[in-house]
Amino acid sequence: MTLQQLYSYTRRAIEQYHMIDDGDKIAIGISGGKDSLTLLYALSGLRRFYPKKFELEAITVDLGLGIQKLDKVKKLCDELNVNYHIVETQIGEIIFDARKESNPCSLCATMRKGALNDKAKELGCNKIAYAHHRDDIIETMLLSLIYEGRFYCFSPSLYLDRMEMKVIRPMMFVEETRVIGFSKNYNLPVAKNPCPADGHTKREYVKNLVKTLEKENPGVKDRLFSSIVNGNIQGWPEPDYEACRRKKGQ
Repeated sequence: MTLQQLYSYTRRAIEQYHMIDDGDKIAIGISGGKDSLTLLYALSGLRRFYPKKFELEAITVDLGLGIQKLDKVKKLCDELNVNYHIVETQIGEIIFDARKESNPCSLCATMRKGALNDKAKELGCNKIAYAHHRDDIIETMLLSLIYEGRFYCFSPSLYLDRMEMKVIRPMMFVEETRVIGFSKNYNLPVAKNPCPADGHTKREYVKNLVKTLEKENPGVKDRLFSSIVNGNIQGWPEPDYEACRRKKGQ
């Protein structure tokens, strides 16, 4: 995936779901992984020519598990002219040492998002951009279907009343394979996930299940994604397809 293709995918999501407005100050959650660094590239580039002007702040929530290469992430942020902030926490110690959680992902995500939201609020941001891509959306829907018995997935754009903050997911149309290609082509400083549970979660199981389904039924990922976008899921905003048509007609 080229940088121009990345811009096209993210701009499609931004316009179809009205993710960005004039004067926004957007926090990007930077885990150090390929997804968040690709989103950093996308929004920092769009910021230069997108008709609606916005500011960016990059934030890493350090779980206290020994994240590496943060110096290289900071260097990339400096090169892209984006302020970079690290929030030090003891989330890892609380989850794995104190509580000894057998299924740590849900609690970790809640605590991590809380720390990110607080820092974003402190910096005066009114929106937070998460780097969830197309495969994340498919996997989340299947996780909900298999383990909760309901057809559900997080929304592309969601207002958090308590935080007075809006969450946006500009990479919702980008496939993970394209993110992997982009991170290699642009030599992104990807940090290895230090979490002890990495690779041993229900999400990893579902990811492998989707790969098997796609191999045995070519095109199933496209159909699953379409069922989500067109599935009238509670909390999802109505897509503005006309905005995309207007853009193509320019």
